[in-house]
Amino acid sequence: MTFILLTGAGFSYNWGGPLASDIFSALLADKDLDNPTRDRLFDSGGNFEQVLADLQVSTDPADQKRHEALMTSVAGLFNGMNNTFMHVRFEFEDPPSVQHSVAAFLSRFHAIFTLNQDALLEQHYNPHIGPPMNWARMNTPGMRFMPPFQPTGARQDKFAVMEPHPPFTNFGTGAQPYVKLHGSVNWVESNQGKRILIMGGQKAVSIGLYPILQWYHDEFRKMLTRPSARLMVIGYSFSDSHINDAIVDGIHAGLKLFVIDPFALKALQNDARISKAKSALIGYSNRPLKETFGGDRYSHNQVSQFFT
Repeated sequence: MTFILLTGAGFSYNWGGPLASDIFSALLADKDLDNPTRDRLFDSGGNFEQVLADLQVSTDPADQKRHEALMTSVAGLFNGMNNTFMHVRFEFEDPPSVQHSVAAFLSRFHAIFTLNQDALLEQHYNPHIGPPMNWARMNTPGMRFMPPFQPTGARQDKFAVMEPHPPFTNFGTGAQPYVKLHGSVNWVESNQGKRILIMGGQKAVSIGLYPILQWYHDEFRKMLTRPSARLMVIGYSFSDSHINDAIVDGIHAGLKLFVIDPFALKALQNDARISKAKSALIGYSNRPLKETFGGDRYSHNQVSQFFT
């Protein structure tokens, strides 16, 4: 079997990361955003990504500046989040047994895909803990630190500026792939100086502008359609059509699905194609990870069934 993990904002939330509603409220408090931007945020009813999308496609030069200012504000929030993550405990049991640790759980996946743009796992997760996979390390395929930066070993190195490093051929062997499908707050396209940070209502179009992200999505789809593939989804609302399209292709090829989310069944209903594919769903848990890996043995046993 091929075990695949997909994480969304609800994953990082277990360590204090913000949900979309938290980001929205923080943006409203940003005094660097002008009144027209704030008015659009208020009128959006909390959907800051729609505001980003509207500003992005606007032909008004003032709106283009507002889009850049709003993206800068969002990036600042993620940078602040990464600094906060430096001081959190990654494991929820003290001390954790290997059997019940978050790291042991994550190391069981053949690849980890994420829609998150923070650096939680880069800072805290080390997959080199033994069987069943015996990964040497976690690797972000096709990316490198932007020269001339040289890592010093400090935790801040984990979210230093990175750039794409082609050719984009395969994920390699020996290292566990950690694939950030929507880019990251610390990624830039060096020849353009643009952030590789996908947000807004035009995600599929924006992804096509970056070869690294297009490659990631192609590989995501390929992995989901492998024979006997299993996908665990943690903290994703099933609201991105381009992600759901790949999942639906996987389901047609026999993909099995396990969902961890406080509102798992409601999230699945956000895409009728997925909610109707009842035979694809092999389980779900509505308990948060910090409980599942913080001593809730019933929940842990339930989640562990995914690998059997």
